Amino acid sequence: MALCSVGRPLLQNTQRASGCFFKRKQTFCCKANVAQEEEVRLKLRLFPGGSIDLQKQESGIALMTVNNPSRMNAFSGSMMIELEERVCELESWTEGKGLIVQGAAGTFCSGSDLNAVRAISNPQDGMKMCMFMQNTLTRLLRLPLISVALVEGKALGGGAELATACDFRLLTSDAVIQFVHKHMGLVPGWGGAARLVRIVGSQNALKLLAGAKKVDPDFGQQIGLVDGVLTVGEGNSLVETERWLSQFTKGSAPVIRAVKKVVLSGRELSLDEALTTERHVFGTVWGGPANLEALALKTKHK
Repeated sequence: MALCSVGRPLLQNTQRASGCFFKRKQTFCCKANVAQEEEVRLKLRLFPGGSIDLQKQESGIALMTVNNPSRMNAFSGSMMIELEERVCELESWTEGKGLIVQGAAGTFCSGSDLNAVRAISNPQDGMKMCMFMQNTLTRLLRLPLISVALVEGKALGGGAELATACDFRLLTSDAVIQFVHKHMGLVPGWGGAARLVRIVGSQNALKLLAGAKKVDPDFGQQIGLVDGVLTVGEGNSLVETERWLSQFTKGSAPVIRAVKKVVLSGRELSLDEALTTERHVFGTVWGGPANLEALALKTKHK
């Protein structure tokens, strides 16, 4: 399978530099990164189990399921590879507008499978796995899809980090998010700490990480980590999540994707770079089918 870029397509126009030296150096780094990724993949494939299932619907909403219920949906090595492959698939899904990430069998995800963790406990392999998952979750967050984590049961450790890689988080009334890394003698390594600070602020992030504090729906809403609580009966949480997400994904796919892109640029780029990106994205929808239809129907003030 061809590797998808782990770079930032949104930012490509702002990363150009003159000079052959820069280009040669960049080419060398890319080759080194690909070789390192293949090395990581070979190691991760030694630890099979579970799956990452993806269902793309005609509505433009995709459903991604972390499926390893015998281990509370913990990530095996092969599941880490499958997650990257599913993200790669979503990156090329031009009709997509939204994504729901959930766990199988009523719980979200308990992080990494400890069997794999013990086997790659040396610092070199740990760092390679860390970078692989960090790149994958960064790409998940940067998808031009509006994403929501449907958290049922527990989201622990790496599962909590996965939840932060979505734009929104919905919890069932009995769900818990907990960054348990401290209990394992670790800190987040999949980008969860950096994303958490941007979601809840540094003070709250410090409390959650240093205290390994359990986040229930009420506390999660207070600090801004949780965007809604689902009170529906068992088996209906997915339906309710799809209904909740539809308020943001209703309409033209190019427009919804453009909205996500300009928000990404505002969050990740300097002001000047974000303005440049916003103009570029604006140009992709100005005069497009959705724009012309809205003008014809005079829907601006409806």
